[in-house]
Amino acid sequence: LSIRLDPTGRLLSSFIELNNLLLERFSAEKRKRIGVHTCAGSDRSSTHSRDVDYAALLPVLFELKAGNFYLQLASEPDREHVLKNIRKFMKPDQRIFVGVIDVLDPRVETPEEIRDRIVQAAKYIPLDQLGTTDDCGFAPFSDDTSRSRDTAFAKIRSRVAGTLLAAKVLGVA
Repeated sequence: LSIRLDPTGRLLSSFIELNNLLLERFSAEKRKRIGVHTCAGSDRSSTHSRDVDYAALLPVLFELKAGNFYLQLASEPDREHVLKNIRKFMKPDQRIFVGVIDVLDPRVETPEEIRDRIVQAAKYIPLDQLGTTDDCGFAPFSDDTSRSRDTAFAKIRSRVAGTLLAAKVLGVA
């Protein structure tokens, strides 16, 4: 959202600097456990920043002194473009959790779809730095109950099964 509000990137840079002031108070070991999530938003099933290219966000975001980055990816129209930018800007001590579940889509992804998304991500992100997540949380915003518990848990089961399939394909299971 900060890139959309300020395309110069100065607002985002100041947020990163401010957060880094706080994060520097933690030991390097503790910072490995701290993470940040980014997505285009999903308030009431609508996005506020879908038009912002990750290429504008990632170079600055990866300056954050956190160890874990949870990035929306399943709902991105051009995942490979995002993955190329992740590879370009990520640091060796950062772990990247790519979104493999689109929480706004009521359709439950198959384990095979999840596997394929993970295998694609592994072409760009080293396996020891790669993790998976959902694009965003499943908790309804305000009175939005469009995502039932049954759907949420079915998607989570699919992510677990797909991750196991990907681990076998990638030789880490």
